[in-house]
Amino acid sequence: MQLSSPAFTNGGAIPKQHTADGRNSSPELHWSGGAPETKSYALICDDPDAPHGTWVHWVLFNLPPETHQLPTGVPAEHTLHSGGRQGTNDFHKIGYGGPAPPPGKPHRYFFKLYALDTVLDLNDAPTKAQLETAMHGHIKAEGHLMGTYKR
Repeated sequence: MQLSSPAFTNGGAIPKQHTADGRNSSPELHWSGGAPETKSYALICDDPDAPHGTWVHWVLFNLPPETHQLPTGVPAEHTLHSGGRQGTNDFHKIGYGGPAPPPGKPHRYFFKLYALDTVLDLNDAPTKAQLETAMHGHIKAEGHLMGTYKR
């Protein structure tokens, strides 16, 4: 599955507007190549370079199978207009929380999209770990996009 963004290239710098130093708005994302049996999509964004272990920036799930993009600035709401739902990030908030690394070397931010053969039955604001447990055995395709940011 191919995952891309008009905001940055794979391995490129994430623009300030999509970080805690800017508007903290989620970047526009596009994807293609999901599996034919896809019933929903899920997305996780995390930073494995965080000082105390991987930091989760975004948890989304139950995006409808006909969805192939997310706009800039997805609202921080439990349930989206499309029917997709958002979980809890490591800022203890719903929705997207942009990069906010400590000063120093660039951090890597991995956007990971999963095509699932089911619609997940999860509580209102699951964590990444809860989403990963629920997705186990249901992932039919994956797409990755990595951006960097440093202060």
